[in-house]
Amino acid sequence: MGVALTRAAQWTAAGIGVGKLEFTPLNISLLNSIIKFVEYVSSKHPQEAALVFREPLEWKSNLEISGFGADYQISKKTVVSKENVDGNPLLILDASTGVIKVSTFHQLAKLLEIAQKEKLKETQACLEANRDPIAKILGPSFATVEGEDKSMLRLLEKVKKGDEEPEAEAQMKLLLLLQQLDMQLLNTSLQKISQEVRLNPQAIKNDVQLLQSFSGEGDLTVLKSINYTSEYEFSNGCRAPPWRQVYGDICYLIINTHDTETLYVTCNTAGVYLNGGLVKDSEDIIYDRSGDIYKDLITFLKEKSPIFAENLNRVQQNFVLQKKPPSTRKSQKAEVAINEELESERFSEYQDKNKFERKKPPPKPKTRDTKKEEASFVHRTLESSHRLSIKDEKAQLKDQDTKKVKNEKENIEIVATRKYKCLTAQEKTHLIQRIVSDGSEEFSESSTESEEEKQDMNRQQESNADLPSEYWQIQKVVKYLKGGNQTATVIALCSMRDFNLTNETCQLAIRDVGGLEVLINLLDTEETKCKVGSLRILKEISKNPQIRRSLAELGGLQIMVKILDSSNKDLKCLAAETIANIAKFRRARQTVRLHGGIQRLVGLLDCVPTSAQLTAEQEKDIEVARCGALALWSCSKSKKNKDAIRKAGGIPLLACLLKSPHENMLIPVVGTLQECASEPSYRLAIRTENMVKNLVRNLSSESEELQMHCARAIFKCAEDEETRNLVRTHFGLGPLVTLVSKSYNKQLLAAATGAVWKCAISMENVERFKHLKVAETLISLLIGQPEEVLINVVGALGQLARDPVIRGAIRRSGGIDPLVNLLTGTNNALLVNVTKAVGECAVDAENMSIIESLDGVRLLWSLLKKPNPDIQASAAWALCPCIENAKEAGEMVRSFVGGLELIVNLLKSDDMEVLASVCAALAKIAMDEENLAVITDHGVVQMLSSLTYTRDDMLRQHLADAVACCCKWGNNRVAFGETGAVAPLVHYLKSKSPLVHRATAQALYQLSFDPNNCITMHENGVVKLLLNLMDSTDEVLQEAAAGCIANIRRLALANEKARYK
Repeated sequence: MGVALTRAAQWTAAGIGVGKLEFTPLNISLLNSIIKFVEYVSSKHPQEAALVFREPLEWKSNLEISGFGADYQISKKTVVSKENVDGNPLLILDASTGVIKVSTFHQLAKLLEIAQKEKLKETQACLEANRDPIAKILGPSFATVEGEDKSMLRLLEKVKKGDEEPEAEAQMKLLLLLQQLDMQLLNTSLQKISQEVRLNPQAIKNDVQLLQSFSGEGDLTVLKSINYTSEYEFSNGCRAPPWRQVYGDICYLIINTHDTETLYVTCNTAGVYLNGGLVKDSEDIIYDRSGDIYKDLITFLKEKSPIFAENLNRVQQNFVLQKKPPSTRKSQKAEVAINEELESERFSEYQDKNKFERKKPPPKPKTRDTKKEEASFVHRTLESSHRLSIKDEKAQLKDQDTKKVKNEKENIEIVATRKYKCLTAQEKTHLIQRIVSDGSEEFSESSTESEEEKQDMNRQQESNADLPSEYWQIQKVVKYLKGGNQTATVIALCSMRDFNLTNETCQLAIRDVGGLEVLINLLDTEETKCKVGSLRILKEISKNPQIRRSLAELGGLQIMVKILDSSNKDLKCLAAETIANIAKFRRARQTVRLHGGIQRLVGLLDCVPTSAQLTAEQEKDIEVARCGALALWSCSKSKKNKDAIRKAGGIPLLACLLKSPHENMLIPVVGTLQECASEPSYRLAIRTENMVKNLVRNLSSESEELQMHCARAIFKCAEDEETRNLVRTHFGLGPLVTLVSKSYNKQLLAAATGAVWKCAISMENVERFKHLKVAETLISLLIGQPEEVLINVVGALGQLARDPVIRGAIRRSGGIDPLVNLLTGTNNALLVNVTKAVGECAVDAENMSIIESLDGVRLLWSLLKKPNPDIQASAAWALCPCIENAKEAGEMVRSFVGGLELIVNLLKSDDMEVLASVCAALAKIAMDEENLAVITDHGVVQMLSSLTYTRDDMLRQHLADAVACCCKWGNNRVAFGETGAVAPLVHYLKSKSPLVHRATAQALYQLSFDPNNCITMHENGVVKLLLNLMDSTDEVLQEAAAGCIANIRRLALANEKARYK
């Protein structure tokens, strides 16, 4: 930890004075890792966590005294831990100064738990005050030093002696843990630093020159002025003094914007930031940083000046508008347009230059001349575009006379020249667009795109590596592809297919030499052979994420969508399969939809044959439909595309294809259906179109991939009760149980267990699962499975455990132990499910005794501290049966330090489910008189009263139960009346829920023992409402209603007697 703080952490003050940790992403990552380490040591290494530091860690804390619980002795001035060694407390907080001293990792972990949201700030303050914490933890002999560190050898000698220092073994283990943490922190920082793009003097100079060329007093200028503070430039390009260059400073700028005060800016290798400005009456600079660090000058100015960002956007838009001039424009107008465009292009060129200079890798020996190759590549691209543009212009000039042709040719040359510049500026335009959009990709959404970015980075790092011979051979083939006639083109396409196009080197070779543009252009010809050859190649190479993106940017998807209208079935198949490969990221899926691709792909599904024996023509139709379904599968990951498929009539066609006996057809069809089943409209269609029967039938297929997709579709559709019943009616539960036994296929296992979970929501299905003995199989999957499987397994057990026989089976099969162990996990979805399962198991008294012996109730209670409301609610629901069925429930609840205060404070939550579950738990807790007294002291009456105005019936039911139970202590009945809880409760009797009626009647009965409450009830018309409820068949409701009316009547009689005396 000492090495990481010294070398990896980012400190202020540049080594002068006492530095502070900057609030940077790298430091935040380091702090989070240290927090996790402290918690890990405390929970997994109790002996090392209890080891007393040689010198306590001391820092100034911002924690309030009120945050410390029962483990601490709290006075007005100090907080002292009850835990001590030889009478010395392990934690001391001086409230007057805020200074805290901590002497063990165990106390550090407890402190972090108390800090909650302030964990990061406390950890930061601790490390700033203790720059070498290891020296304080283990002693000065373990201080962080440069060079060879012999502390481990010294400690090993102590361990061998044994008698001299009994704590030496624990110290050694702790030192090993700290060294592991050091290595982890250093590796993390190295990864983050390697991803950062550091500025250099040339990049800053280019930015400044760029901005100066667009500065001035006009409305459309980006700045008023931008100047250096020093005109002298050192040989390394820096303008900062040498003693500041040591700290990474490059230069200092004075910037006048249109809408802010003068900005004094420091350009550093780490980024751009505001400095303190000029010293008054002097030219000296205050070098201290004020504000955040930005990655470059453009980003900095966009953040500081809205007008700069707006005018910058206009420059980019003007460039885009001028990018495509009419071919018939006269030469004079064309020249003017070119000049305007060149001015806009200057901005793009500078940005492009800076971008590449920042990412340029260091030169390596014995590498190819990449600059020559880049120039050659640009030259070839310009030649290709020149031929295309000349060809288009010549087609328009065929019928014109010689003189006119001559004049027009001059115009063509001007326009073509302009086109060259537009083409060479394509990448620059994208860079400007990225600048305008704060450097983020407009369409990035999915994990696949982030993976592509990583691959792009890897590609850049390896750009200078030696490439295999296939790379250069493919480039030669592409040259023939560009320049040959039809026959030569077909031969070149065939030659290209002879290469291993699944190899990434071959794929990127085609892209690097401009082959993608040529292949896309071939799709726009009238030659079927060229189209087929091009699509066959594109289908293979489009499996590469980088190629997908390039094809989408080059407009290849639009052409492929048009090919779907072709009468040639081979072309349709190849185009659809290529679209399926490309449509893996959001922008590609959006392009397919916007250009009518969804309707065309749905049209490909219109295939009638379903028999096993097919003619050659019918087999082609089947293949076309399969490819169409494959493309729709990729496109269906977008919600808008799902709606488009439905509106285009895709559901009936998918239902028809689902009856097909052809396995290769069924996989993309079921894949599309399971992807779309997240939408309620599709689930309804799957149910009404009788698709459930076919999904169940295919669960018994020989293809595990098909089984997986069918199970996943049932998993999503079984949210609806009717679908669950259909699965049972079509005998689908048995095949699902069979699939659950295939534990070697994790994806299939996750889908099958998910389907079992959702189907088990219906008690009729639980009865069937009981006979199939699925619980025993699921219990065997509680250990050694990925979280995706565990979530579904535990969810299924939670639903199955509602049956008493299955609850006993879970106990006999040893399922309680692994379930309780899962309560210590971190996955939110898993914690929600496992708490439900433990709660259902706790309904059985024998199960509850096992849960209690495993400390399961304490673990459930600790989950109430989680910030996730779903976990809080699920844990509170699970505590209800635990408290109800525990042998010494009252004593058990009181043993949880701070537990009652914690659960009462959850009544401040905004989540209805949390409030209802906590009220239900409080009703169980209040059964014990001592616990009721404690929660009364914590203000439970006032908090319950504040919730009485709710309209949620679930909350009303459990809130009324809690009120009824809390009335049995002291003056709580009177307190409920004084806090205004009685009148709202009366209105609960107008609810349509009989459960609300029952709970409310019991609450009103308890409240009616106070005369003032009786008066309030009578004023709100409670008598008439209770009289109506006395006709109920629910005896508990009848008794409570009658008791309440009796108390009101007794009060009335007492008043009458008093009146006549």
